[in-house]
This record gives sequence, C-alpha cells and structure tokens, in this order.
Amino acid sequence: MSVFEKMVKEAIGATHSVYGVIAEKRGGVFKLPDAKPYVDAVNTMTVAEGQKKEVVDLHVQSVNAHYDILCGLTDTIRPEDDPFVEHYQTPPILEVLYDIDPEFKKSMWMFIDAIAANRALVGLEAVRRYGGMYGPTCVVDFAMSVGSVSNLVNRILRALDMPKHHKQAILASKSWGMNTSYGLGAAFRGAIEAGRTAAEAEQAEVDMLQFIYREPIAAQAHLMGTHNLGGHGPHSSFDVTKYMNQYRDRMRPFIEAAAKGGVHYANIVAVPAYCVGDVGHHIAQSAYNMFKDDMAFAIYESVMAVFENTLKKALEAGAFKSEYDVLSVATGAPAAATAYILWKDSFTVPMVVDLLTKRFHNYAVMNPKRGEADELHNVDFMDILVRGEKILDIYPLGAGAKIKGVTLDFSPIDDHEVVSNPQRYTYPACAITQRFAALMSMADFPCYLTPECTTATLMTNIIALHPDKPGAPVRFCKGCAVTSLLKRNVPFVKGCGQGDNGYCEWHLTV
Repeated sequence: MSVFEKMVKEAIGATHSVYGVIAEKRGGVFKLPDAKPYVDAVNTMTVAEGQKKEVVDLHVQSVNAHYDILCGLTDTIRPEDDPFVEHYQTPPILEVLYDIDPEFKKSMWMFIDAIAANRALVGLEAVRRYGGMYGPTCVVDFAMSVGSVSNLVNRILRALDMPKHHKQAILASKSWGMNTSYGLGAAFRGAIEAGRTAAEAEQAEVDMLQFIYREPIAAQAHLMGTHNLGGHGPHSSFDVTKYMNQYRDRMRPFIEAAAKGGVHYANIVAVPAYCVGDVGHHIAQSAYNMFKDDMAFAIYESVMAVFENTLKKALEAGAFKSEYDVLSVATGAPAAATAYILWKDSFTVPMVVDLLTKRFHNYAVMNPKRGEADELHNVDFMDILVRGEKILDIYPLGAGAKIKGVTLDFSPIDDHEVVSNPQRYTYPACAITQRFAALMSMADFPCYLTPECTTATLMTNIIALHPDKPGAPVRFCKGCAVTSLLKRNVPFVKGCGQGDNGYCEWHLTV
C-alpha cells in the first residue's frame, strides 16, 4: 500500500465512523460509548515506510487515553461542556515538556515575561477585537489570521532571542495545539464590561495570557470553573483536573519518546489535541440535536459522499503527487460540494459573506459581552464556502469543478432523496430556501462539512513524514473570506502594526 492509499483509507475510515454514529444516533441521547467506532477506526492507523512511529503514537494513544479517561469520569457530556473536550490535552503536554526540558521551560518563561513587556500590543489587539475593528475573526485560528491568538503570539516571539524551534512550539501550542480554552481579549472584555478602567482591563488581559502559559492545567481548570455558556453555569460534566492529571500520566511515555525521537515540539503539543474532538464533541448531544433536522443531516450525508467518491477517484487517477495533495482533495471536495448546495437555492458565496459580516457588526453593538469565540465557526463556514466556490466556478474564474485535475461528481447531492426534494420539508409550492436554511444551521457547527477527523488524520500522516518540521499553524495565506469586504490584509491599512500584508502575519511566522 502506498502512503497515499494509506492516507485515503485512514481518512475515509475515521470520517465514516463519525458519520455512521450520527446516522444511527441522531435525535437520541448521547452516551460516551457511542464514540467507540471512532476510537476503533483510529486504532487501525498504521506506520508507513518513511513515517515516524512516535508521531502516529501521539495521535492514536491520545484518542485512546481521552476515551478511556472520559468513560472513567462520566457517562455523558452536556452540550454546554462539549466544545472544550479538545482543550484538555495541550496543557498537560506542555507541563510534561517543562519537566523534561529545562531549556524549553526557560524559553517559555522568557515569552511569559515578554507578554508583560508588550502590554501595549496586547491592549491594542484586545481593544480591536472588543470593538469589532477586524470584523469576524477566528480567535484560535489554525492560521496566522488577523485577530487570532497566533497572530499576537507571533508578533511577540519575533523579537525574542531564543531557539527557533522553541518559538515554533510556543506558537503551535495556542493554534492547532489548543493550550486551554482561552481566547484573546476575554479578560479585557470582562473587565471593561464590569466597569473597570481600560488600564485595569489591559492588566487583566496580560495576567490571563501569562497564566495560561505558566500554569496551563490550573488555567484550564479555572476557565472551566468560571464559564457560563448559555447561562447554565460552570463545567459540571466531569472533574476536568482529574482528567488532565490522568491524561498527563497516560501520555508522558509517548511525549518523552517523541521528544527523544526528534519530533518537533510544535508537533508534540499539536498532534494529540486535534484528533480527540470526535469523542464527546463531534459525536455528542449537540450534534445529535442539530441532526434531528432531516435536511441538515441529508446535506452532511451527501457532502460526505462527494468527499469519499472524489478521494477514491483521485487515487485511482494518480492525481496525488505529494501527501499534501491528499489533504487538498479531502478538504476541497466537500467545500465545493457545500458551495454547490448553496448555488442550488440560488445563493452565492458573496451573499453569505456579506450577510454574516453585517450580522457580526450588529452583534458587536447589541452584545458587547459576547464570547471571544462566538463568531469563529461562522468564519470557518465562510472560509469553506469561499474555497468551495473557487473550485466550483467556471474556468478561469475558478477551477471548473475540478480539483487536482479530477472532475467533481455531485450526483450524491442531485440524487439524494431529501436534498433533491426540499418541497417535502416546507410549504411545498415555495421551497426555495430550505437547503440554505439547513446550511445556515450548520454555520455555527461546520465541522461536518470539512470534518476535523479527516484533517487530523491526514495531518498526522503528513507530520509523521516530516516530524522535524512544525505542522502548525498554517504558514501561508488562507484567503480569509471576510477580506473580500474588509481589507485588513493589505499594505494600505494605516493603523499601528501595519506591514506588507496589512495586519496579517503568515509571511513573518517564526
């Protein structure tokens, strides 16, 4: 089996396992053992020639540890707590790295001190996010986008005199590696809205940012003990500190083995976190509830069919010239399928970007106490659509519905009994908006349109081939959808921090 065949097989296996559970359980009551098919799929991952076993172990052992520990602590997770289950891995991993590598800890403490020394920059970014200057942003973006934690961290790290690989690990730990659930600006916003001065709010922000790096486990426990999602009070599904302590002990041997084996610290902090979210988050009560809607589920089902068919077709056609091509097809095909469904109801992507961007600015006015991450999945949704329409549109405006030379087959959408018959799910004579409405229901949870388990599986395979290179965050322009309306990414901007790409940092990444 070639590495491309292995990647396709494992990506489809993981993705189909999640789809299968949701198909069977949607509308029901979530219990943790529901996620076992995903764990089983992960356990089929192998190590191909040229891949680093220690990288694959970080992925596989993390999923198993996550599942086993959660099953030992609870039998279910309430929706208000499920977004955070993929934020309990990087904090203990960082603390293990502090234990085993004093030099890395020294670099981290230098960075922590630099946060305070850069309080003006911290305050600037917090104010801009609070006021909505940047428009919709993804605060914990896997890229270097404007308004993200990665963007700020990179700005601070660039000026520091420390080993480059330490800078890269620190950067990765708050992008793909999710060190705590904290989003830039939350402490500032909370202080300002509580009536404190701007100077006091800035200090609160500095203190919180330092806390999440100095004491990651304690900081995450604090965040969970004080969150109030939906007005239903702090985390109550299980003891998060017990989880993190058990996870640290379970994963320590694999972290140490990866470090000794030359795996870049940026990958050690990132790989174990991204792969666990399907246990208790993507397979979860919130998903079961969302997919009660037949049209929403039908869209998910048909998009996954396009994803699977295109991957297999590309493999048969020999379209993959590198491991990155597999990832490109796996994420691009469902993005194009999503844009295709949007077109079927005569909506275009610019309409959606305009709608959600205008909505964000009104949201900022009407709800200044909004959460720092509230709009992040709207941003992901817009980015998926923009990418999809670029693939779908006619050549030379787009790729002519081709990806890596492979023509996309949308028959799973056109032939789907539900998607192709919207008149059965509304007033029959006026069924011109039902598919759009279902798509919009997924705008807050688009993780099923370009599934995270797919990306995690493929990224682990890629990183296993290049273990000494940082796999996160993305080191190129991701083409943020909102920049078609708000030019925060061009040299013509006039504010503090302006550069060759406006306020963006991807070209300057450490």
